[in-house]
Amino acid sequence: MTAPDRACGILLHPTSLPSPFGIGDLGDAAFAWIDMLAAAEQSFWQFLPLGPAGEHGSPYHSACSFAGNPLLVSPQKLFEAGLLTKTELSGFPNLSHDMVDFAGVAREKERLFRAAFGRFKKQNELLAFCETEQSWLDKYTFFCAAKRQQGGKPWSGWERNLMMGEPSALEAFGRAYPDELLYHAFLQYCFFEQWAAVRDYAKSNSVWLIGDVPIYVALDGVDAWANPDLFEFDGDRNPLRVSGVPPDYFSATGQLWGNPLYKWDVMRSDGYAWWVARVKRSLDFADLVRLDHFRGLESYWAVPSGSPTAENGEWVKGPGMDLFNAIRDAIGGLPFIAEDLGVITDEVIGLRNEAGLVGMRVLQFGFDGEPYNPHLPYNIPADSVVYTGTHDNDTTVGWLDTLAGADRRRVEEYLGARAAATAEDIIRLAYASNAGLCIIPFQDVLGLGSAARMNTPARAEGNWRWRCTGRDFVGGKLARVKEFAAVYGRGRPAAES
Repeated sequence: MTAPDRACGILLHPTSLPSPFGIGDLGDAAFAWIDMLAAAEQSFWQFLPLGPAGEHGSPYHSACSFAGNPLLVSPQKLFEAGLLTKTELSGFPNLSHDMVDFAGVAREKERLFRAAFGRFKKQNELLAFCETEQSWLDKYTFFCAAKRQQGGKPWSGWERNLMMGEPSALEAFGRAYPDELLYHAFLQYCFFEQWAAVRDYAKSNSVWLIGDVPIYVALDGVDAWANPDLFEFDGDRNPLRVSGVPPDYFSATGQLWGNPLYKWDVMRSDGYAWWVARVKRSLDFADLVRLDHFRGLESYWAVPSGSPTAENGEWVKGPGMDLFNAIRDAIGGLPFIAEDLGVITDEVIGLRNEAGLVGMRVLQFGFDGEPYNPHLPYNIPADSVVYTGTHDNDTTVGWLDTLAGADRRRVEEYLGARAAATAEDIIRLAYASNAGLCIIPFQDVLGLGSAARMNTPARAEGNWRWRCTGRDFVGGKLARVKEFAAVYGRGRPAAES
C-alpha cells in the first residue's frame, strides 16, 4: 500500500464513534467508519492517542505509553467470541449517546469485562501474549492492580515499598493478587486483538492510519512510576520541574500541564531506548504518527514544581536531532507529522527541516491580517498537513460564530464571499491548498457548533466527550468532501491490478 502524494482524510477519535455502550469502541462502527472513508475518497483516518485515558478522559494523560485503552474494547466482539451473553449485553444501561460519561462507562464496562474474563479459556494464547509484551506489561498490570488495591490513590500516595517499586514488595503483591494481574493482561490482549482486526481492515481498504504520540507522560502513570531514573524526580520521587507552555493563544497565564520532565542526558546514554520503544509501539497501532508538541523536542518550557501557573517557567534545550537520529537508526525512517504549532522559533523550524518532517497548518490561525501568516492558504507548503482546526480548536462553525468586525471581513474577503462564510467554505480552502495532506475533523464535516468541540485547552474538565450519533454516522454526510477530493486532486489512487 503506497500513500498518495496529494490526499485527504478525517480526524475522528474512536471514543467518538457510535455504539450502544456509552463510548465509541472497536466494534462494528470502526469497520463501518473505514468503509465510509474509502467510499468518500478519503485515504487517511487520524485519531488521538490510543492509550488508557487519564483523569477526565484525556488521551494525552495516559497511564501507559505502551498499552491500549481498555474502554475501547468492544463488548459486542467479546459476545461474538463467546465471552458474554445476550442478556449481559442487553442489560447495559442506556448511557448518553452523544457525550461520553467516562465514570459511568468505566463502571459498566468493568462489569462486562470481569464476566468475560471469567469465561476466557485461551490461557496459552494469553500467556504467550504476556511473554511477548513482558517488557512493559508486567509493570502495567502491577500498576493497575496496585492502584485498585490502594483505593485508587496516585502512586505517590501508595505504601512506600510499593511506591518505590521494591522487588520484594512487588513479588509479594504478585503472589497475593495473581488473578487481578492476569485480568489486566486479559484486557490488553483483547485490545490488541481487536485493534489488529481494525488495522488489517483499514489496510485491506487502502486507508492509512495516523496515530498520535503525546510528548509527555502522566505523572500518575506506569511510565513515570516504573522508570523514575528517566524523569526529573528527587529522592522521594517528587517532580522537581513539570511541563507546560508559556502564555499563548489559548491562555493568558500559560498552560500548566504538570507532567514530569525527562532527563534527556540519561536517555541519551542508552540511545533513547525508551523513546525508540515508544515510537515502535505507536507504529504497531498506526502507519504514521503525529508528534504532539514537537517544539518541546527542540526546547521545552520547564516550570518549578508547585507553581500555581505556567508563567514562571523557562526554556530548556531538548534532545533535538540526536533523538531523531537514534529513532531513524532503530526503525529505518521518521514516519512523523510534526505538531509545530504555538511559539515556533527558527530553531524549531530548522529541526523539523533537518529531520525531514512535514508540519501542520491550521486555517483558524491564518486570518490575523498578516500577509505572511504561515497558516494562510496561499502560504501553506506542500510538505505540510492542513487542518481547518485540530482537537484543541473550536469547531469551524463555533469559530466562525465568534468572528466579528475586521476578523470576519478578512475571512470573507479572502473567500470572495457574497454571503456569510460557512464551515464548508473553510473546508474547501483546506482542500484547495497546496498542502500534500488535508485532514478535516468530522465535526466540521457535519457542520456542528461549539457543543461538539473535543477539547478546550487549560480547562481541566468537560473535554474529550463528544460522540457521533447514529444520525451523523451515515455515508452521505461525507458526500461533499468526496466531491472536494475529486475537484482538488485528492482522491484515492486507483487500485493496483
